[in-house]
Amino acid sequence: MLKKNITFVFAFLSLLSFSQNQIPAPKTKNAFLKKIEYGGAFGLNIGNDFTNIILAPSAIYPVNDFFATGIGLQGSLVSSKGNYYSLIYGGSLIGIFNPIEVIQLSLELEQLRVNRTYSNEGQNNIKDNFWNTGLLLGAGYRTGKVTLGIRYNLLYNANDLVYDAAFTPFFRVYF
Repeated sequence: MLKKNITFVFAFLSLLSFSQNQIPAPKTKNAFLKKIEYGGAFGLNIGNDFTNIILAPSAIYPVNDFFATGIGLQGSLVSSKGNYYSLIYGGSLIGIFNPIEVIQLSLELEQLRVNRTYSNEGQNNIKDNFWNTGLLLGAGYRTGKVTLGIRYNLLYNANDLVYDAAFTPFFRVYF
């Protein structure tokens, strides 16, 4: 009886331990992630007691040869010693349409947090903090991955002082 039990245990264990060695399939990158294109903007302006730094990365997903959609981040710091300080940050949703190879149309919904401090001719500092929404309609000339154009802020408000004008030029590159 003991012999039968030992034989049964070994037979059972041998069945459990028998397996085929399978080589795992190589990990492939998700097709969605392979198509994402990255780009953005960087700006730097430094002068006597003045600094302006802009960083605006973005990523788009080309849905097809004509349409792409994506997101962007934006941050900017402007400082004029003793007169003005501004910190602006936020994000955007981007839609791009290429009706023909050399023309790019875009629509961008932008939400920015604006924090400003400025002096009023020697008086106390004035602080101004608010959210600014922009709806930017753009058109540009495209060659390869580079687009140069102009966009119009449909929600432009001269009192917000986020942009100097409703029309702003843009230079867009995606890799």
